Amino acid sequence: MSWEQVEQVLAGIDRRSTSGKPDYAMMMLLATYGLRAAEVATLTLDDIDWRSERLKIRDRKAGNTTTYPLSAAVGAAIIEYLKNGRPATTCREVFMRCCAPHAPIGSAAVVCRAAHFIRKAGISVPRAGSHVLRHSCVQRLLNANFPLKHIGDYVGHRSASSTQIYGKIAVEQLREVALGNGEDVL
Repeated sequence: MSWEQVEQVLAGIDRRSTSGKPDYAMMMLLATYGLRAAEVATLTLDDIDWRSERLKIRDRKAGNTTTYPLSAAVGAAIIEYLKNGRPATTCREVFMRCCAPHAPIGSAAVVCRAAHFIRKAGISVPRAGSHVLRHSCVQRLLNANFPLKHIGDYVGHRSASSTQIYGKIAVEQLREVALGNGEDVL
């Protein structure tokens, strides 16, 4: 999806509703940081350092931990949910089920919510879900001319070959290579 379509998906979430507050915060995390559904589902209150404005993603698929600057927009969405949408619980996970029993959500819930809002926005993609937002994040970084190595580090890839898969969406960069003007892209 283009970034305009991502914004369309985000705009389709009713942020005033109790269920819309966590939905919006989750979609912001997916789109802004290119997180995986499991990384959003396992995010804990301890992973957010409000004083230093940092967000820590632990135990990534590659086995590493990544620390991001906490975006003001993402931070505001999380705060809104924590103050006005999160059920009272002693659980440390950020995102909880809206209905009883109030337990932490699973990654399947993140995937389903992302798919719901992509479809609701009327956007046609082969497989609607959270990974589409991850791809959109990577595409945005590619469009901003970030090197694949930096993008791979950003989204938590273990090897460069994992990031190279995203090269198929780097149409403009591939066009430059084909024309003989993009040796530095490789």
